[in-house]
Amino acid sequence: MTVWLRLSLRKTGLALGLALIQLALSSETLASSTSWVLSPAYYWQSVRGHLSLMMASRPIDEWLADPGVEPQLRQRLLLAREIRQFASRALALPDNGSFTRYADLGRSQVVWNVKATPEFSLQPLQWCFPVAGCVAYRGYYDEGEAKAFAQSLREQGLDVSLGGVQAYSTLGWFDDPLLNTFVGGSALELARLIFHELAHQVVYVAGDTRFNESFATAVEELGLERWVQSLEAAGSAATGFEQRQLDAWRASRARREQVLALLGRTREELARVYALDEPIEVRRAAKQAAFAQLRERYAELRAQWQGHAGYDGFFAQPLGNAHLLSVSLYNDWVPAFRALFDDQGQDFARFYQAVRELAALAPLERERALAQRLSLQP
Repeated sequence: MTVWLRLSLRKTGLALGLALIQLALSSETLASSTSWVLSPAYYWQSVRGHLSLMMASRPIDEWLADPGVEPQLRQRLLLAREIRQFASRALALPDNGSFTRYADLGRSQVVWNVKATPEFSLQPLQWCFPVAGCVAYRGYYDEGEAKAFAQSLREQGLDVSLGGVQAYSTLGWFDDPLLNTFVGGSALELARLIFHELAHQVVYVAGDTRFNESFATAVEELGLERWVQSLEAAGSAATGFEQRQLDAWRASRARREQVLALLGRTREELARVYALDEPIEVRRAAKQAAFAQLRERYAELRAQWQGHAGYDGFFAQPLGNAHLLSVSLYNDWVPAFRALFDDQGQDFARFYQAVRELAALAPLERERALAQRLSLQP
């Protein structure tokens, strides 16, 4: 399991699936540019990649009826079906064909996403599509192509992050299948991912990645809490879960919150650095010092974890603004959405309606409404 998953940074690649439903070639642009550049090659790789995924999928029942299916996969597919039913029954998530099929892609990631920011900014570059609107990442089905694009951005002096993606959503335009890229993880991670991706089918605002991903992250957290409660109420042994698994999940959540707080603190410090009216060399040195201090703080935090090393890979890589961007996109508004859920009596259907009303607001009004909820949190 990658650190990206532990941070709930599952970059869902919404634009990739939506590229398939465009009636014209997809267009893309940098957020700082006013010109649009047609990219038929990028459009074609999106179409080709997603179609190959869909053609490889078969109904879960067919897999279960196949005597050649390995017992471990059979157990995971049965569990995924149980989770899928719970999602619609208890969380009011869409009851459709999504996650009722399975495909083995023969690789560990379904796509690879590239994110980028200017050297002295925490604002993402965006790529825009006719239906999906602008999103803060660009995905590729081929890792080599993703690496080449990431390198081209680095050569422009941008901060870049590149990471594999285990799943993405097509917002209900297609029945998203289960994939070998994520069914092998822990049961709790499997549930969390299914809840997250189904949430994208409930509410989606074109051009507002932070809203969309924070909402889906809130749903995955709330959904997982509700699912764990149901397991404990039924008796974990009856459903194949042991108490140690639930305890491990709670410990993982606590560590995740600590890391998010650590990264959030660094973002605030960098924002102050980038606002300085100082020469580039001064700001560059201050930026390097901030990331060095981030690693020192992580080392201090890690010392409290009794050997847990799950985030070591993340902090060992060359870090930049784009890595912090991933954290913010998926987590900034989560507390606000959780507060809204409480306001709606912790009723998922009412919560979704309230989120739809937020989504209908103009961008600045929507942001003010969410910020106001954050300011009211203890």
